[in-house]
Amino acid sequence: MLKKILNIFLLIIASVIVLTYITGYNYLFRGIRLTYLRGESGPTIDDGKDFPSKTISKGDSKPWPKDINYNKQKLSPELEKHLKENESVSFLVIQHGKILQEHYWDGYNKTTASNSFSMANTVTTLLLGKAIDDERIKSTEQPFSDIYPEFSGKQYGKELTLEDLASMQAGLDWKDDHKSPFSKNAETYYGFSVANVVFESQIKTKPGKKFEYQSGSMQLLGFAIGRAMGMPLSFYASAKLWKPLGMEQNAEWTTDELGIEKSFCCIQSNARDFAKIGSLILNRGKFDNIPLINEDFIARMTTPTEGSNGIYGLGLWTNCDSKIHHYYMWGLHGQFVIMVPEYDMIIVRLGKKETEEKDRKNRPKIVEFYINEALKFANKN
Repeated sequence: MLKKILNIFLLIIASVIVLTYITGYNYLFRGIRLTYLRGESGPTIDDGKDFPSKTISKGDSKPWPKDINYNKQKLSPELEKHLKENESVSFLVIQHGKILQEHYWDGYNKTTASNSFSMANTVTTLLLGKAIDDERIKSTEQPFSDIYPEFSGKQYGKELTLEDLASMQAGLDWKDDHKSPFSKNAETYYGFSVANVVFESQIKTKPGKKFEYQSGSMQLLGFAIGRAMGMPLSFYASAKLWKPLGMEQNAEWTTDELGIEKSFCCIQSNARDFAKIGSLILNRGKFDNIPLINEDFIARMTTPTEGSNGIYGLGLWTNCDSKIHHYYMWGLHGQFVIMVPEYDMIIVRLGKKETEEKDRKNRPKIVEFYINEALKFANKN
């Protein structure tokens, strides 16, 4: 009797496995192994080592100089309490090109890499700007179907532009959901092929009309840049960003099993080097006063689109409603690179948790808290 019960149980397990593969949910096995079996509910900032990746190689390093007042002032009790409660691993404040504050926790240091999550969107968008500079892409208005003609057969396929993708106004049939294991986000994160997911997605509404944050949009943009340049995104990022910016460490860009970078996500780098991306944007495409990306393109990135109700430009979140205008890169679990032009300031926060409180436009309120705290250390002149 016991043997019969065991055979039935094994048959059920085998049937579930077969059904999972038939229905395309086989990525769940990796997802469960990397999350639930480790006591996690989703992706973590340390899971880059569990995926294949391509190296974004640095060149000659140009480390950030330290300000004369480096770490001389203590973090406020409110800030320190928040950072520790939300399992922060890095916090940096940089003003006028020098580090004012630099703190690490939980075994992290200035060279420790962690997951950018959606902050990678800004890097992908910068590569779009560089591809336009290099005359491999005509403009942001170029149709995606120029580069991928097979997309023209979809509803609205011929109307979808690269700007629609970068501004999150693509109109894809894609619900951005980081909690459901059955979402497209989960499949692109844990699955075998990102192309299978994004190219099978349909366009549900006319592009360019409505803002809706969708990871699939940035992945399509990454495909367009890669094909236009004829090289992997990681190689292009190395040549046009990591080397000229003097990054201190190589980075790793997570790929699917076919070696395609997840352009919506997952650059494994450190707080200091993420800050260099912020510096490039803050200085309108220049680094050490050398132009790297067209200033007009950076202005497009930092200017909110009308359709986003003032919260998103191209690959970058914006807040012009605040008394202190700012823009920022934002990734899952509260990865932030915040740029404050008025004070020539960059703030980086990396960590394992984020607060859920949002403003009336659904932006994270914690960004303004970080700015107000950073100003306590800053030169206000």
